[in-house]
Amino acid sequence: MRSYDLNPLYRSTVGFDRMFSLLDTLGGADSSAQTYPPYNIERTGENAYRVTMAVAGFGEEDVSIEAKESTLTVKGEKKSEGEEKEKQFLYRGIAARTFERRFQLADHVEVKGASLENGLLHIDLVREIPEAKKPRVIAIGKPKAKAQQIDAAAA
Repeated sequence: MRSYDLNPLYRSTVGFDRMFSLLDTLGGADSSAQTYPPYNIERTGENAYRVTMAVAGFGEEDVSIEAKESTLTVKGEKKSEGEEKEKQFLYRGIAARTFERRFQLADHVEVKGASLENGLLHIDLVREIPEAKKPRVIAIGKPKAKAQQIDAAAA
């Protein structure tokens, strides 16, 4: 795999450091990258998205979702270990290990809600662009009359 040096870009730009850091982490992806739990990201509307994670074996009290700045963090930790110790498994195919999955959110993307049903965690996201950032049409009008200049010598 090729490696790219982004240092010249750091020196000549201002405010793009987060984007370059993301590019650095994408370039460093290897086989040790986290694969649990599996997830889908789908577009459900023009400005609506849904992240669906397979969290079989986890209940609502075992999963926490946090949106901070531009990062969405989903953590899962089984808290009912007392029942599990009483059971004797011959084969355990349903993973109940602790996990933490982070997603980078684009500007103006907000979490609107989450639900857990049939072992799938659904997180609904919406991109709401503020009015000040939306494109607007500027009407072309006639120029205003020139302002008269008062002569300073008259005073």
